[in-house]
Amino acid sequence: MRTEAIEFIGSQGTLLAARLDLPDGPPLSYALFAHCFTCTKDIFAATQICSELTRHGIAVLRFDFSGLGHSEGDFSNTNFSSNLDDLVAAASWLKQEYEAPRLLIGHSLGGAAVLASAHRLPEVKAVATIAAPSEPSHIAKQFTAVTAEIEMHGEAEVYLAGRPFRIKKQFLEDIAKHTLADRIAHLNRALIVFHAPGDTIVGIKNAGQIFSAAKHPKSFISLDHADHLLRRRQDADYVAQVLAAWVTRYL
Repeated sequence: MRTEAIEFIGSQGTLLAARLDLPDGPPLSYALFAHCFTCTKDIFAATQICSELTRHGIAVLRFDFSGLGHSEGDFSNTNFSSNLDDLVAAASWLKQEYEAPRLLIGHSLGGAAVLASAHRLPEVKAVATIAAPSEPSHIAKQFTAVTAEIEMHGEAEVYLAGRPFRIKKQFLEDIAKHTLADRIAHLNRALIVFHAPGDTIVGIKNAGQIFSAAKHPKSFISLDHADHLLRRRQDADYVAQVLAAWVTRYL
């Protein structure tokens, strides 16, 4: 795998950091990877999945959403809407510099983001979600303990994966206004849903709701004992290998 460090302008006019993972030969197609909430492009699952996809000839652009990882911006001023705009900006950069992505991959809230933004990317032929919530508002469950504080003071600090993040009221208001059922029903792309039955962060019922709302062609892959972040190498590799085999039918 060859990796190129990339920067492009995101939704808030700031530079977003990205990596373009390339196969050894000419790419058969290009994909775009959206990472999980408060994660980065360099999280283990993203790195492993993108690396494995390059072995199957698929180039993958993965980037840090505004305010996360090596990207510029203030995370507390971002929301689901800005994530969608960041994702579209990434696809636009890829189209301008190389080729439009034909596969979207989203992990956790990134999965909700690719479902919500696919209609804005006409070249996309297939969408893959990994441990995705069926609605972005699901993420509010992680802030239950400070919801009253956010409502009263307009913001609060929360700890996610051991790190502090400032969540503002505008974030909760933004995720509440986005609904995915209609977007999924009118996706008009091939869809594959990866989810672990024992996922304790985003329950398996979310996968059922996504799958039920979608029209064919659609597929569901159980990840058995995988955790939400796919920390085990064999789980991340399995997702990549199944995804690479599945997507060739549609690219």
